Amino acid sequence: MPVEGTWDLTISTPIGKIKAEVELHQESDLLSGTAQGAGEQVPLRDLALNGDQLTWKQAVTKPMRLNLAFAVTIEGETLSGTAKAGRLPASKVIGQRRTRPS
Repeated sequence: MPVEGTWDLTISTPIGKIKAEVELHQESDLLSGTAQGAGEQVPLRDLALNGDQLTWKQAVTKPMRLNLAFAVTIEGETLSGTAKAGRLPASKVIGQRRTRPS
């Protein structure tokens, strides 16, 4: 299942909804990407695609310093799942693919 492209994410956290943009690229079997939001851009780590399940980790400093772990299911042009920060409860994540490389 191709996951490449730019994805617009909405993360529903206890402090409100956070918008982010995730860009995914695939070359051969190597999947890479970056996330952008709250005025910072960070690399995605430990990206793994297993069927329609996509997981990754990222560190952010805004609105506070957190290490996030994402687990989402991709269905065509949409995705849904969770983002977890340490011991905090998981936050719901939804997303829509904006562009798909040709």
